[in-house]
Amino acid sequence: MGQENPKQDQIFQESSPPKRSLRQAIEVISSLISYSLPIKVFAVKWQLIRNKLEELNSSLIAIEDCDSCQNPIVSGMMSAVLASARDCYDLARRCVDLSYSGKLLMQSDLDAMVAKFDRHVRNLSGIFTAGILSQGFAIVVSRPGVNACKDDVRFYVRDLLTRIKIGDLEMKRHALVNLYDVVVEDEKYVKIIVEVGDIVNILVSLLDSMEMELQQDAVKVVAVISGFDSYKSILIGAGIIGPLIRVLESGSEISKEGAARSLQKLTKNSDNACVDSTAELISPACGVLRNLAGVDEIKRFMIEEGAVSTFIKLARSKDEGVQISSIEFLQNIASGDESVRQLVVKEGGIRALVRVFDPKIARSSKSREMALRAIENLCFSSASSISVLMSYGFMDQLLFFLRNGDVSAQELALKAAFRLSGTSEETKKAMGDAGFMSEFVKFLDAKSFEVREMAAVALTSLVSVPKNRKKFVQDDRNVSFLLQLLDQEETNSGSKKLLISILLSLTSCNSGRKQIASSGYLKNIEKLAEAEVSDAKRLVRKLSTNRFRSMLNGIWHS
Repeated sequence: MGQENPKQDQIFQESSPPKRSLRQAIEVISSLISYSLPIKVFAVKWQLIRNKLEELNSSLIAIEDCDSCQNPIVSGMMSAVLASARDCYDLARRCVDLSYSGKLLMQSDLDAMVAKFDRHVRNLSGIFTAGILSQGFAIVVSRPGVNACKDDVRFYVRDLLTRIKIGDLEMKRHALVNLYDVVVEDEKYVKIIVEVGDIVNILVSLLDSMEMELQQDAVKVVAVISGFDSYKSILIGAGIIGPLIRVLESGSEISKEGAARSLQKLTKNSDNACVDSTAELISPACGVLRNLAGVDEIKRFMIEEGAVSTFIKLARSKDEGVQISSIEFLQNIASGDESVRQLVVKEGGIRALVRVFDPKIARSSKSREMALRAIENLCFSSASSISVLMSYGFMDQLLFFLRNGDVSAQELALKAAFRLSGTSEETKKAMGDAGFMSEFVKFLDAKSFEVREMAAVALTSLVSVPKNRKKFVQDDRNVSFLLQLLDQEETNSGSKKLLISILLSLTSCNSGRKQIASSGYLKNIEKLAEAEVSDAKRLVRKLSTNRFRSMLNGIWHS
C-alpha cells in the first residue's frame, strides 16, 4: 500500500487568502519533497523533480520574506504551483504503489513534471528581475550557529542561492560574499553547496559574467571549493575549466589570481590518469598560465601556491598538449630568475625533462624538442645542473640522437651538444669520454654550412682539452679526414678557418703534430699561409718548430 499523507490532503483542501496561500505552497512543496524520498522506481527522474522542488521552495520562501504577497501576480502563481504539486502527488502515489499503467508513459509524465516546476522557477525569477516585489527580500536570513543541524544549513544555502539567482546586482554580491565567508570557515557548507548542484552551475556561469564584481566574488568561492579533493571532479564535470581560462585571459587582476589558484588546485596531486582524462581542458589552462608567468605578482602567487611542483608532475603526462604546455610554463616561470630555476631543479624538474627526452620512452618529436630546449635553458648555465643531467644519463641520450635520429632530431641534438661543449672543462672532458668528438667529425662535411660550423666550433672546444686531444688523434682517420676537408674547402671560407683552428689545437699534442707533418697536405697548408688565411701561418710555425723543422724543410724544398 502507498504512503498516507493526511497533512497534505488537509493543506490542499484549505481555502486561503494570498498570504496563507503562499505559506500553503511552501508547506506543500516541503511535504512533497519528503514524500518522494522513499520512491525506488525512476530514481533519476525523481531526483530531478526534487532538485526543482527545492529550488522552487527557496524562491517561495524568498517571496514570503517580502511584503508583496498581496500582489495578484504572486497570488496567481501560487494557484499554478499548487495545481502542479497536486499532479505531482498523484504521480508520486502511483510510483509508491507501483500502480502506473506503463513505464514509458510514466517517464513521459515525470519529464513533463520537471518541465512544469522549472517553468515555475523561471517565472518567479522573472518577477524578481522585473522588480515587482519589494526590497524586503534584501534582508538576508541569519547564518546558522556552529552546531546548527544540516537542514538549517541547507536552508541558509538555499536562501543564498535564491538571492544569487534572482536578486539585483547588490543583492547577488551580498549573497556571494556571505557564501564565501561560510565556505572559508566551515567545510560542511562546501559539502551542502556541492549537494545543491545548482549552486555550482551558477558559480560556473558567473565566471563569464560581464559584471567584474560578480566574477571576482564567484572566483573566490570557486577557489575555496577547488581545494577539496573530493569535489574537484564535480567542478570539472560542471565545465569549470573553460570559464576559468577565460577569466585568466580577460578578467581583472584579482579574478586572474583566483582563477590561477583554482586551476592550480584542480590539477594538484593529479596522477596521469586524471590529467589525461581532462587533457583537452588542462592543456589550454597550462598555456594561459604560461603566459601569465611573465606578470611578477601572478608569478609570485603561483610559486607560493606550489605551481612549480604541479607543472613538473604535468610534464609527465602522456598527453602531448599537456606535456608541452607544462614544459613551456616551467621555462617561462624560471626565465631570468635564478631562484625559480633552482626551485625547478630541486623539485625534480631535470629528472622529469630527461625522462621526456629519453629515446627509450615513446614520445612525440615535438615533446622531445620542447624538453631539450627546456633542459638547455634551465641547466646549461649551471655546472651543478649539468652534473645532475649527466647523472640521469643525458649524455647518452644526446649521443643516441646524434647517431640515430632523423635529420631534424640530429640537428636539434647537435645544437644542444654545441652549446654544451661551450660550458665547463669538466663537461668537455665528459663529452670527449662519451664519444662526441667522432660524431662532430661526421658533421664537418654536411651540406648545411650552419651544421658544419656548429660541429667545427664544438670540436674546436673539445680538443682544447689535452685529454681530449690525445683521445682524438688515437684514431688516424680523424686527422686525415680533417686534412682532406681542408683541401676541398675554398680559400678563406669560414669552414676552412675552423678546420685550421682545430688542426692548430692538435699540434699541441706530439702525436697530432706527427700525423699532420707526415701527411701529404703540407704544401696546401703552406699555400694557405701565403694567402694570409687566418691561423694558417701559426699552424705552419707550429709544425716548423723544434725537431720537425729540418724534416719539414726537406719536405717543402724537395
